Amino acid sequence: MQIAKTLPQAAVISRHVAAQESSDRDLLDKIAEGDRLAMRALYGRHNVRVHRFVLRLVGDESKAEDIVSEVFFDVWRQACRFEGRSQVSTWMLAIARYKAITALRQRREEALDEDFAETIADPGDSAEQTLEKRDISLRLQRCLQQLSVEHREIIDLVYYHEKSVEEAAEIVGVPCGTVKTRMFYARKRIAELLAQSEDAPLTRH
Repeated sequence: MQIAKTLPQAAVISRHVAAQESSDRDLLDKIAEGDRLAMRALYGRHNVRVHRFVLRLVGDESKAEDIVSEVFFDVWRQACRFEGRSQVSTWMLAIARYKAITALRQRREEALDEDFAETIADPGDSAEQTLEKRDISLRLQRCLQQLSVEHREIIDLVYYHEKSVEEAAEIVGVPCGTVKTRMFYARKRIAELLAQSEDAPLTRH
């Protein structure tokens, strides 16, 4: 099985990302001036994705909520220090990753939430197609749970947050070559695990 991103036309994505980034930076400028409404708007726009990213790393709902609160508190305090060298979302995910990895090291465990990879059902799908997608999603979740944190976070950033290799490298703090290597081995390992799970019974925990 091959993991792939389904993207609209490049031009449409480019315009959308540019518009959102401009809006995010405007909000951050206002936050730097102490605008609480701007802080609420930025939180409303990004808290779900930041929460999911953190939850996939720490595997603990309560801890993830605490970390997300810390992330946005840091955004509030450090908005004036943002230099615009990366996207606002990339900057926030870097903060979130640092806090999540710190929490993992303190706990000495690598847990992952059961709800890691959601499969969104197409309204046009038949009942059989919907069940098949759920089956694939559950198998993929189990495979992802068996990856190391280093490999799992790269898959998460590139395929779920649609970050480029360069952006993922910036968030993780490693060279682009390392990101590519981790992605290669992560995809290879997922393929091996999926092959092994084909005949395994599928039950929820």
